[in-house]
Amino acid sequence: MSELLIKGKNAKEASYELMNISTAKKNLALRKIADNLIAHSAEIIEQNKLDIKNYTDKGMNQQMTDRLMLNEDRIISMAEGVRQIADLEDPVGEIISMKKRPNGLLIGQKRVPLGVIGIIYESRPNVTVDAAALCLKSSNAVMLRGSGDAINSNKELVKIMKMSLEEAGISPGAIELVEDTSRDTATQFMRLNQFLDVLIPRGGANLIQTALANATVPVIETGTGNCHVYVDEFADLEMAYSILINAKTSRTSVCNACESLLVHKNIRDSFLAEAVRRLKEKNVEVRGCEQTVKVCGSHVVPATEDDFGREFLDLIISVKVVDSIDEAIKHINRYGTGHSETIVTENYTNSQRFLNQVDAAAVYVNASTRFTDGFEFGFGAEIGISTQKMHARGPMGLKELTTTKYIIYGNGQVR
Repeated sequence: MSELLIKGKNAKEASYELMNISTAKKNLALRKIADNLIAHSAEIIEQNKLDIKNYTDKGMNQQMTDRLMLNEDRIISMAEGVRQIADLEDPVGEIISMKKRPNGLLIGQKRVPLGVIGIIYESRPNVTVDAAALCLKSSNAVMLRGSGDAINSNKELVKIMKMSLEEAGISPGAIELVEDTSRDTATQFMRLNQFLDVLIPRGGANLIQTALANATVPVIETGTGNCHVYVDEFADLEMAYSILINAKTSRTSVCNACESLLVHKNIRDSFLAEAVRRLKEKNVEVRGCEQTVKVCGSHVVPATEDDFGREFLDLIISVKVVDSIDEAIKHINRYGTGHSETIVTENYTNSQRFLNQVDAAAVYVNASTRFTDGFEFGFGAEIGISTQKMHARGPMGLKELTTTKYIIYGNGQVR
């Protein structure tokens, strides 16, 4: 029997157990996971170093290597995220509604787990822990299929989590890692309908499109992040500089990083040159429209049409001067990926227009796009950031990993 079938069977059996365990037992397991991550951080880092060496030997750049790296601070952050999930209210079992029909039937809806969730993702090993913890708290079993780049880190993390489950008296099959990272196995994983109830791809555009094209399991689409900062004519310029630099450079390899800057024409001369200077101080390559090049000269590379639609995930940004807030909104809705967009303005009317008309999962006024994150939104962690408009949109926490079923109480009614 193949690895997929063995682990799929284990996860399916564990999912029935998870439907009936108490919140206290789930929280105990989560706290054991957090404690054991800290206690075994040296082993995790040792395995992660093997992955980083293999990755850098391939010539990958620093920004992409950053997605893979684990250190003590990141492990502490992962553990804290798990503890936060343990502290969150358990959504499973919530009675959403209950109504009495004229025939005496009581018909209600109850929140229940999805069952077995498949997660296919790329280099970030923190996703291994975030996804497993969220699935456990929402009473779902999970099958994890990370990339080969992080296989040593992922194996160590899953070993620690399985040990923690056993310590809490929960079947270790609740968290399974697919260790075969071949392309063929990935395709088979996407079609594992007999065991998976839903598939969540988390990664770049190629992974997501591959999942959508090949999966027979229902897919929750997590999106790429071509995120914009629009600096309105009524912006506080110092605030705008701060938000721009944070959104672009605090961590360039993540989906909520800014990839494009839009500037109103009325502040072009007062804002652009200083903005570009500050970006260049952070080693950001600026690709600008004709007006941007005119203002900033050789500090800017002329942008192509393709640059405005790209998720760079690197120290590169596109810049465009717009004539109005309406043009900014039109540009974002054309080139954006529906992830996170922000306006910097002191004008209430413009802020409301932006909030109402920009089509994205998260729309900000006077704040960095970097806040689109399950931890920052108070979810403890996230399974991914959905850019679709069905079931879940934005950071997906516990409730997004549940569904509902109807429960009906009668006293002998027949039809």
